[in-house]
Amino acid sequence: MFLNLGGHRISMLCVFGYILVGSYILECKGKSVGDSSNSENVIKDDTVEYLKSYGEKMRSYMNLSVAPCDDFYEYACGNWKNVRPDRFQPNHKRNNLLDIIYTLINEGEKLLTSTQLAQALNVSSELLVAQQFYNTCLSAVVFPFPAADPAYLKLIRSLGGFPAVDGAAWNASSFSWFNMSAHLTNFGVNGLINEDILPQYPFGPYFKLPELGFDHIVQTDNIANSTSRAYKLNEKRMKSYLQPYNLTEDKISEVIAGVFDFWRDALAVADRFEGDNEKCIEISANEDLPKFHQWESYYEIAWNGKNFSNVGGTDGYCDYYYELLEKVCSKHPEAVANYLAMLLLYRMDAKLKEEKYHKDYCLSMVQFSFSHLLNKLYMAEHFIERTRSEVSAIVGEVRKSQRKALEKVEWLDPETRREAQLKESTIESVIGSYENEEVNTRLIQEIRGLDLKNASYFQNLIHLRKLVTRLRRFNGFHYEELHNESKPLELLLGMQVNAFYYNLDNSIYVMAGILHPPAYHPDWPNSLKFGTLGYLVGHELTHGFDTIGSTFNSEGEMRNWWSKKSRAVFEERATCFVDHYGRYLIPEINQKINGKETQDENIADSGGLQGALDAYRNHMKQLKNRSDEDNEILKSEKMPGLDLSPEQLFYLGFAQLWCSDYEQEHFWEELKMEHTIDKYRVLGAVSNNHDFSKVYNCPVGSLMHPKADACHIW
Repeated sequence: MFLNLGGHRISMLCVFGYILVGSYILECKGKSVGDSSNSENVIKDDTVEYLKSYGEKMRSYMNLSVAPCDDFYEYACGNWKNVRPDRFQPNHKRNNLLDIIYTLINEGEKLLTSTQLAQALNVSSELLVAQQFYNTCLSAVVFPFPAADPAYLKLIRSLGGFPAVDGAAWNASSFSWFNMSAHLTNFGVNGLINEDILPQYPFGPYFKLPELGFDHIVQTDNIANSTSRAYKLNEKRMKSYLQPYNLTEDKISEVIAGVFDFWRDALAVADRFEGDNEKCIEISANEDLPKFHQWESYYEIAWNGKNFSNVGGTDGYCDYYYELLEKVCSKHPEAVANYLAMLLLYRMDAKLKEEKYHKDYCLSMVQFSFSHLLNKLYMAEHFIERTRSEVSAIVGEVRKSQRKALEKVEWLDPETRREAQLKESTIESVIGSYENEEVNTRLIQEIRGLDLKNASYFQNLIHLRKLVTRLRRFNGFHYEELHNESKPLELLLGMQVNAFYYNLDNSIYVMAGILHPPAYHPDWPNSLKFGTLGYLVGHELTHGFDTIGSTFNSEGEMRNWWSKKSRAVFEERATCFVDHYGRYLIPEINQKINGKETQDENIADSGGLQGALDAYRNHMKQLKNRSDEDNEILKSEKMPGLDLSPEQLFYLGFAQLWCSDYEQEHFWEELKMEHTIDKYRVLGAVSNNHDFSKVYNCPVGSLMHPKADACHIW
């Protein structure tokens, strides 16, 4: 189960030295990766100054006018959006944890000049390609976006045409909305085919229902009138793509109106099953509907004819939806072609709001497009054994708390408890990334096929988008060469802000890229480390025992290892989370959280937070047993500038991971995702955590401690 931060290099040996050997607690300080071995006094002074600075930063995020028992999210994060760094922001929300990507982008900029390291790792030619792309990006005009560049129009015409621009020259009789959609997936465009890749052998595609719109996902109720934000943002985006072609205002209005008409009819189809792909598939099966006749074309266009349904893959598409969608597209052929053409432009668009973000954009393009190359450089330069050791120790301590929870939980019968304990005991922990040198090398070598010397930036971008899609599909293209226990490519990429629990091999992955503030720093007090990284680790471990993870056994096989009695109690407790989170109203869009869709992530947040706190308390108990200096231990567990106890700091660290800044469209975007919107992740987790109410002295009946009973499973 992926966190999807969900999803997220520093050092450590000394930090965990004093956890394991109490006498080192006052002398041994961690250093950042790459630090030279200065004297201990200099290290200590640097650490003190850093902690003061970081304490001030944490305080700057807070709204101290709000009582923590009234709204812990606002208390912890109320000022974050006013002080967050001004960086290039794509069309999705910002949050504190995901902002680690800017740290990685900064590191990526340095790695672009690491020619000696590239030579040592035998990736010099690939690094040269990345440098060339970066330089052409910096010299290109990307703001405002040149939608009418000949390279884009030529590509659109080759895929299906642009009737708004081509007029009578566009041939409706030869247009296939399905084939154009299939071609667009080759450039990473999820138009009317919403493709994703299965994270298991044979790594073929699976499909969700299309999400229509550009800057704002459209739904029937949010485009009911032309004054809504969803309507206005999409109208503005389409105008920006049509105006460079010198169309008249009347023509532009006509084209946009046509797209909205198509959207409304397509949304009416999806509304029949509440936009839920699983419900749609169920209807198709129950009514014994025939297979949609065009999927072979998709496999020919996108996968060179590979069809995964015969090799253990899954189609995952809803025939009923596509049969009905074809009728809608036949009614609006020009509008569909115009929409798909503009979706391609949207994919190529830098979406800059100001020219000052140009460099950030180019760096982010390099970061995501040459990810495996930069990952190889990054892991060699920054990820050292000391880091792996400390993080492994944190994982180990949180696992101890999970084992104790499985021992103590009163509602498990003996046989089910033994199965659960066996599963926990066999979890594999991978810190940094999964290593597969052969696949990594092949992915990096694909870069050599890019010829960027004699083309414009826009032609380069087209080629690069196609390469990125090909790399994303790499395992699927080569499944015949792979073992059926091969890992998904996501697990090979350490330089990402993420952590994973993988059901199929009962393993937890803490990726190297997440080991930066606000998730981790070697010099932090343990109270903060366990509230941040410890919680994230606990979250992933709990996924092994959520409603999906609990259907897999210790060997990663789907098997019912539960007694009927224990399973009934488990499901009753899980339903508590559905009901609790389903009551949260998002006032900005007047919609409620989908408690069922977000159930497992909320269970993981609850288990992860409690498991991390228990692990931290066990640490403190061990330290106090090994030292006579209780006051010094307690002092080292606080953060300068914050008048908080160590356990209050623990909860603050957790909450500040999710400090965020949403626009209205971001709420709509995340409404149907598996993760609860950030604010309600915090509120739901702490209001169902009895220890939080004790640590912050929240009485029963307060907003953060609404009732004596709380939702919990483990």
